[in-house]
Amino acid sequence: MSLLTGDQPQPCRLPEPGTHISGLGCYSVGSVDCRESMKEDYLDSMEPVVFGVVELPRRSRGRLLLHGMVMFGREFCYAVEAAFVTPVLLSVGLPQSLYSLVWLISPILGFLLQPIIGSASDYCRSPWGRRRPYILALGIMMLMGLTLFLNGDAVISALVQDRSLKRIWAIVIVMFGVVLFDFAADFIDGPVKAYLFDVCSYTDKERGLHYHALLTGLGGAFGYLVGAMDWGHSSLGRLLGSEYQVIYFFSALTWMVFLIVHLFSIPETPLAKDISLDVLTPNALLLLSTHSSSGGYGSLHGSMSQESEADLRPRSFSALGEANSVTSSAKQPNKEQKRMTLKSCLLAMINMPSHYRCLCVSHLLGWTAFLCNMLFFTDFMGQIVYKGNPYADHNSTAYERYERGVEIGCWGLCINAVSSALYSYVQRLLLPYIGLKGLYFVGYFVFGLGTSLIGLFPNIITTLILCSVFGVMSSTLYTIPFNLISEYHREEELQRKMGKGSPAGQDRGTGVDCAALTCMVQLAQIIVGVGLGALVNMAGSVIVVVLSASTMSLIGCLFIALFIKYAE
Repeated sequence: MSLLTGDQPQPCRLPEPGTHISGLGCYSVGSVDCRESMKEDYLDSMEPVVFGVVELPRRSRGRLLLHGMVMFGREFCYAVEAAFVTPVLLSVGLPQSLYSLVWLISPILGFLLQPIIGSASDYCRSPWGRRRPYILALGIMMLMGLTLFLNGDAVISALVQDRSLKRIWAIVIVMFGVVLFDFAADFIDGPVKAYLFDVCSYTDKERGLHYHALLTGLGGAFGYLVGAMDWGHSSLGRLLGSEYQVIYFFSALTWMVFLIVHLFSIPETPLAKDISLDVLTPNALLLLSTHSSSGGYGSLHGSMSQESEADLRPRSFSALGEANSVTSSAKQPNKEQKRMTLKSCLLAMINMPSHYRCLCVSHLLGWTAFLCNMLFFTDFMGQIVYKGNPYADHNSTAYERYERGVEIGCWGLCINAVSSALYSYVQRLLLPYIGLKGLYFVGYFVFGLGTSLIGLFPNIITTLILCSVFGVMSSTLYTIPFNLISEYHREEELQRKMGKGSPAGQDRGTGVDCAALTCMVQLAQIIVGVGLGALVNMAGSVIVVVLSASTMSLIGCLFIALFIKYAE
């Protein structure tokens, strides 16, 4: 059986205008009173049809894997950047005082603008869908940033002859490439997750997020392996000109192929598709009217005589109904609802329900802990584990030890990527026993314990073995918070169906919720970029980075236990 089978929804037939339905014989004469009196009988008789209309099709494993390929490509390019950003910046002559500027520009822009993009994607009316136009645009920006980052020096050298101008322009172009790549790579995660949520049922969302984590880990592992190889003396290196051009070739090819695969993996229903009430039968209109009496997605407000003029009130997220032409067309923003500005979007995030806000705080703590360790891990290996000195003469033994430590640190990060992919499957085995909140707690606790042991016993074997706990944290951060968002929205959906009304914050869309989580990554990077360097200077040793990571992670454990809403 093909992996791509099983994606088509089952057809649902609405009753024809002249068809008799038990309890609705008076409908044909247009009696409003009779229609009201028989409303409940009609809804009961049509309940299977309602769920046939709104239920999303099951997505096959092949489709979900193809959808997750974008995460493989993104993490592959991320690994290349992590491995080569310092050598490239050093090679073009960037002063050390500007390093922090490079790492801070992108997260600051991301923190300010990411919710706007998330909200805008909720209201995008492109015929291609709501999320895919944004994913394509950000993917092109990633490719442009990668191109400038790895090829800027070579291009400027070919175009500019003056040595002083060449150095200045090379620094500007490479820095711009790094910032552009980081900006787009961070931004793209929100629309990708929202795309998955829009086109998948509840069960498939959980499976899809696990495949995302698996492919994220594999992409990072392959990226670090490509970066660890000596391409400069290979035949491919001589053909393309340098080691950086070889790595750019593999990175750009991988990203373009997997981005295209992702964009064509699962069809997305366009928001701009206007519903035509003329083509719906009267029974179909009554079906929508009765089933939507709670005011949820696709509701037609008012009496039947007013329905042809009524706006269709949306909810920005639905766990059901995206694959059906009737219900998806009913999810159009009404004329009074406007796109969020930066102010209104930030207010929506601030005023979100408390369990969403607590999830954002825990995500911030987790990413702060993770980045404390990851951004300085190779330096920690070189200075603490191998006892090298990055400021020694380049022909000295101390500097050679430092370089060896950095190299082994890259292999440790490769172990992290592989363990992240493997743990994504372990999560699925543990989920029935300890639930999402338990998995969230375990990920933070294991990472906090592992990094504390690395700080206390910094030897080569122990450190490399414990690099596997980095993957546990990585897989947790990439999947569990988004799974919890899916669970929270599912609970809200059930409440609406039971007639309990709409919870607070219903006008926030999936894009805003995912963007709010992703904003925490940028905020964590700002905190780490501003504060950790000063902390290292105060302590006089980079061992403080792993101890800081351990402390933040264990604080996150306590926060999860006390404040994260339980989800079955």
